[in-house]
Amino acid sequence: MTPKISRFFAEHRPATPCLVVDLDVVESRYQALHHNLPSARIYYAIKANPAPQILRRLTELGSSFDAASIEEIRMCLAAGATPDRISYGNTVKKVSAIREAHELGIDLFVFDSMEELAKLAEHAPGARVFCRLTVENEGADWPLSRKFGTTTTHARELMLRAATMGLRPYGLSFHVGSQQTSVTAYETAIARASALYRDLQDEGLDLQMLNLGGGFPARYREDVPTIGQFCTAISQALTEHFHNDLPDILVEPGRYMVGEAGVVSSEVVLVSRRGGAPTDPRWVYLDIGRFGGLAETEGEAIRYTFRTPHDESDPDHSPCVLAGPSCDGVDIMYEKARIPLPNSLRDGDRVDILATGAYVSTYCSTGFNGFPPLAEHYI
Repeated sequence: MTPKISRFFAEHRPATPCLVVDLDVVESRYQALHHNLPSARIYYAIKANPAPQILRRLTELGSSFDAASIEEIRMCLAAGATPDRISYGNTVKKVSAIREAHELGIDLFVFDSMEELAKLAEHAPGARVFCRLTVENEGADWPLSRKFGTTTTHARELMLRAATMGLRPYGLSFHVGSQQTSVTAYETAIARASALYRDLQDEGLDLQMLNLGGGFPARYREDVPTIGQFCTAISQALTEHFHNDLPDILVEPGRYMVGEAGVVSSEVVLVSRRGGAPTDPRWVYLDIGRFGGLAETEGEAIRYTFRTPHDESDPDHSPCVLAGPSCDGVDIMYEKARIPLPNSLRDGDRVDILATGAYVSTYCSTGFNGFPPLAEHYI
């Protein structure tokens, strides 16, 4: 938690649950990535947190944007981004969305199937297109490889077809998985993509771009490699496989940019040993759960850090099951990997959940069980 967020909580005591994001942290993350990988164009993955305040700050810094929907494209334009700084980065798009994006001046689209390529050829003629490859997501806490991407063999066929359909084959992309904790994941993916890239160039395609996707992690409970370590590995792999003939490099950070900039303030609703026995686990119910924005706790994949008012005064901690407030049996965040919390924790206490700036406000339901959406403050 930054001093700026601490002051906001102390001075305003906002109602819970709420998310508070320090925009200066977002800016520092952008600058750090730009410094460590200066040859790359940064396309912020809007889905991580599309708050207008974040989009405006990044627009002022010169960022480009990775949009997953026509609605996100409109958000970027409203924040002041020009169409040439927006990529339509979802491989699954409605025809109406493709048509509107093209009419708005968007010129960069991704695909991973013949069916999507045909839609782009008809409704975004002349656009630059890039094909998403499937790569291993080993090391990622939130894998993405099952739903998106295609094989290098099929990608080769698709890119060659694109050249005959009135489109401009522009490059290739991959994604090593969200919250990727292994720097070697990028090295392996770059090696695979570079072989196809060279092959397509030999076939006469004027490829110009390699999109490395996102995946840079935020720090939750465990240490993760620094952005400098990731960028060093990426730079070395690019030099090894492309030598001095580097393509235009794009990166699509999301979680890394905003995750550690945010803190959720929540309230304890109930602390209970439901079985009645002293050996039964304590269940701690918060006023935010999986439907209130903590969807990435599914499978206990993303492991948040929790802070309470008793952490220093009460040395006695015991492992707790953490659950949300809704009347739904799956609204449990952590049951296998229980969270050590002070034994003095009671209902009414505030609990801060750190590094919640990414994929929290956007995952929040619009009113499940009547609970309102998560309140947001950007400072």
